[in-house]
Amino acid sequence: MKNVTIIFPGERSNHSTIACITGAFEIFDVANSYYKRTGKEELFIVQLAGTTTREEISGGIFTVQPQAHISSITKTDLIIIPSSIPFYQKEGKENEMLLEWLRQQYKAGADIASMCSGTFTLASAGLLDGRSCSTHWAHADAFRQQFPNVSLMADQLITDENRIYTNGGAYSFLNLMIYLVEKYYDRQTAIYCSKIFQIEMDRNRQSSFAIFTGQKLHGDEMVEQAQSFIESKLQEKLSIEELSSSFSIGRRNFDRRFIKATGNTPIEYAQRVKIESAKKALETSRKTINEVMYEVGYLDVKAFREVFRKITGMSPLEYRNRYNKDALKY
Repeated sequence: MKNVTIIFPGERSNHSTIACITGAFEIFDVANSYYKRTGKEELFIVQLAGTTTREEISGGIFTVQPQAHISSITKTDLIIIPSSIPFYQKEGKENEMLLEWLRQQYKAGADIASMCSGTFTLASAGLLDGRSCSTHWAHADAFRQQFPNVSLMADQLITDENRIYTNGGAYSFLNLMIYLVEKYYDRQTAIYCSKIFQIEMDRNRQSSFAIFTGQKLHGDEMVEQAQSFIESKLQEKLSIEELSSSFSIGRRNFDRRFIKATGNTPIEYAQRVKIESAKKALETSRKTINEVMYEVGYLDVKAFREVFRKITGMSPLEYRNRYNKDALKY
C-alpha cells in the first residue's frame, strides 16, 4: 500500500482548508472501498500531518488535530496541500519547516497535489519555478506578482506536470480528487466516485467562473493609464498603435511593459474587458446576443462568439442560459 499525506497548514487554515481535508479523506475512503470490492487491495493509507499538534479554526467552530508531525514522516508517496491563507499573508518558522519538508519529499520521489490557494505553498517552496500551474482565479494577480518565474494558467482547472498537480479555485478540488483517483486507481473507480459524490468528470476549465478585474497592483503608471483608457472605450474598436504613440513609446516596448504588468497583451486585455462586460449583460438583462455584442464594440457575430468562447469556454448563448434563467430564449 502507498501513503498519502494530507497537509494541515495550522494557523493559515480557513473554512476551505477543512472542506479540502475532509473531502480528500472521504473520496479516498470510497475509492479504497470500491477498489477492494473489485477484488483488488486497498491502494492508499491516508493520514493528516502538520507542523502543529492542534489548532482551532473560526473561533473554535472547528478544531483540527493532525495525526502526525511532518518531521516524523520520512517517506510518503503522495502529498496533498489543501487550500489555505497564502504565504504572502502569513510568515513563520512553521512555514519554512513545511517548505523544506516538501522540497525533501519531492526530491525523494513523492508526488504533490495542491488545491486552490495551496499553489502558493508549492511556489514558495520553489517547486513550480519554470513550470505551469493553476490556482483560484481571484488569486491570479497576486500570484503572478509574487512568482514571476511560474507560468500561471489561470483558465485551467487542473495542471499535471512532473509529478506535481494543481487545480483552480474553491470546491473544484473535488475535480482534482477525481482526477487523482483515475491517475492512481483506474478509470472505473473514478467514474464510481464521481457518481457517488456527484462530481462532473473531465471538467478542465474554470474560465466560465472567473471575474476579470484586471491586474492593477503592478505600479506601472503608464500601464495603469492605458488600462483605464481601454476600460473607458468599451464600444470602440481600439488602435493599440495609436494608444502606444499617445504615451510616446514604440508598439513593441509598449506591449512588453503591458504584458509584464498585467499578464496580457493590450489586445487580450481589451478583449477580456469587453467580454467581462458582455458576461454581466448576459447575466442580468434580457438583451439579445447581438445587442450585447454591439454594446461591447463588436460588429462581427463570428468574431464575438470566437473571442467569448476562447475566454469563457462556452458560447454567449450557453453562458446566458446557464447564468440567466429569466432571459428570453432565442
